[in-house]
Amino acid sequence: MNKKLLYILVFFFAIKMSAQDGKSKLAIGFNYGFGSEFNNKDYTFTNHFYKLQLYYKLKETKHFQYEVLVQPEVNFGKHQLLNFYFVKPEEPDYIKKREKYTQLKDVHEYVLNIGFLARKPIGKRCSFYILGSIGPMITDTDTERMSDGFAFADVLAVGFSLNINKFQFDLRPSVRHVSNAGLGSANAGYNTKNIEIGISYFL
Repeated sequence: MNKKLLYILVFFFAIKMSAQDGKSKLAIGFNYGFGSEFNNKDYTFTNHFYKLQLYYKLKETKHFQYEVLVQPEVNFGKHQLLNFYFVKPEEPDYIKKREKYTQLKDVHEYVLNIGFLARKPIGKRCSFYILGSIGPMITDTDTERMSDGFAFADVLAVGFSLNINKFQFDLRPSVRHVSNAGLGSANAGYNTKNIEIGISYFL
């Protein structure tokens, strides 16, 4: 069966299942975020990003809701090496690498985050939550901290949501780590603090 057709069938099956108990379990949304590295003498990294979001409510208890979250993401970063001694003399062509890596450069990342969310409702409209996610990514730029190509993005976030009719508005501070798990020649990675705002619609 064609993969696209299979995804569409699964999507509509989830909508049908969520409608059977009279409560919407599925929501789709969009987030925008931005951030920068933690104070660091070795490098700078600033970024902004866009996420599509697909929520599915797994379970609801008296005090908590549990959801899974799929987040395709495009991340636009700017990176610069500050401490050129980070590139060791024992590396081949270390002088050229120092010259190359100390230039400000653009870094594009393409990510598919899969997350788990625990939500605590506060009244009928508001809630707080904790979100953890991990996912594969492709980065297009080779730096002193991480090789280009395949890597992983890990995110830990807390958030606040406000529900108005079928819309949900989110504010979400987070910390993010990206690395390639040793699959590339450089794997120091980046650590950033971020904040996101978003809107979702319950289907």
